[in-house]
Amino acid sequence: MPASILIADDYEDNLELLRLLLAAADYQVIEARNGEECLKLARQMRPDLIMVDLSMPVLDGWEMFRALRADKLTASIRCIAVTAHGDADRERALRAGFNAYLSKPFRGAELLETVATLLSSSPSATYAGEGLLSRDMISEPVLES
Repeated sequence: MPASILIADDYEDNLELLRLLLAAADYQVIEARNGEECLKLARQMRPDLIMVDLSMPVLDGWEMFRALRADKLTASIRCIAVTAHGDADRERALRAGFNAYLSKPFRGAELLETVATLLSSSPSATYAGEGLLSRDMISEPVLES
């Protein structure tokens, strides 16, 4: 059975691109359009991994992540912080407990490598999304906003 990944982003184009990239890599994809919906789906479906935009309506990614970690049912789900704020939030996200951080636009290969690394590692592993790419991997940015 493929790993399930919950993606949370309020921009439909980002959701579609993530869905296509992850589905093409044979992951089961679940979608949320805000932090509140993401938290609800995480509790119901208990995905293997969550990719969350930090700036979303209703409940932003930071608050959603704190609620996720406070709940015994969801506390151990690996999470990737995804944001268009560049590297400004990288240290903050990793200190907060996110397992990885990707800034938009990111490379498709970087995203897939980060996902694969987290899914194959221990629950407490942290990955900053750098340094594991080979030269023959996809090199153009694939996600913005």
